[in-house]
Amino acid sequence: MSLRRSIYKSPAQMRLMIAPGLATAASLQAARSVIRAGATLLEIDAAAEAAIIALGGSSNFKLEPGYRHTVCASVNEDVVHGIPTDRVLVPGDIVSIDSGAIIDGWNGDAAFTMVVPDPSRPELVAERQKLSDVTEGSLWAGIARLATARHLNEVGHAIEEYVEDRGTYGILTDYVGHGIGRSMHEDPPVFNYRVRQKGPDVKPGLVVAIEPMVVLGSIDTHTRDDDWTVATDDGAAAAHWEHSVAVHKDGIWVLTAEDGGAAGLAPFGIKPVPIA
Repeated sequence: MSLRRSIYKSPAQMRLMIAPGLATAASLQAARSVIRAGATLLEIDAAAEAAIIALGGSSNFKLEPGYRHTVCASVNEDVVHGIPTDRVLVPGDIVSIDSGAIIDGWNGDAAFTMVVPDPSRPELVAERQKLSDVTEGSLWAGIARLATARHLNEVGHAIEEYVEDRGTYGILTDYVGHGIGRSMHEDPPVFNYRVRQKGPDVKPGLVVAIEPMVVLGSIDTHTRDDDWTVATDDGAAAAHWEHSVAVHKDGIWVLTAEDGGAAGLAPFGIKPVPIA
């Protein structure tokens, strides 16, 4: 009989996840600093990789079979898993960057979305910025619910409720969050929408990557000919935000945020607690 690996980590294991989480955060900050009209996706990728290496880590995305880059860079109608190329960003582009680091065998995973300024098209920029803001807000709503939840699938309820209250958007259902630890993708799945099942207990040792993907139109998608990039069928813009979060005996801590999630959780009345 095979024994299923526990989804819960020990305090010592969660402490080992702090370093890759911070390296992941640094890679995204480096990527953000490069994003502008005229920058290429490969330049963003290089900046993210340099930040991870500087902190003693390496890219866990490169450990995925067939993937050779540090980040996934998804532009406009591309939702997730976009491959960095020499594509040049133009004003008005909405760009989602997903990155991860591995240090001493432990993983971090996070993502953000940013709109390239375009003074000539303020309505387009405003629409896309709101999409990004709603997606980011839903992420923090999900993380905040994790702090008080009894069962993991309460997170998806909070995310969907947040999005519904802010307009007509689509939440992708084919792609969900995941556990994270020794592997970048582990059990349990983390839904970004309501499901009937309760999911596993939320208790100390649970470490998950929460990552809502929200679109302006239909949630129907297809994978491009590169076998990686997921794009909306109707060409509508998409946004993707993600953090890796640990539940421990004293509270929650966002491993991929430099402040542990303090700023993002403040509007929800939640104060993160460092892992002791």
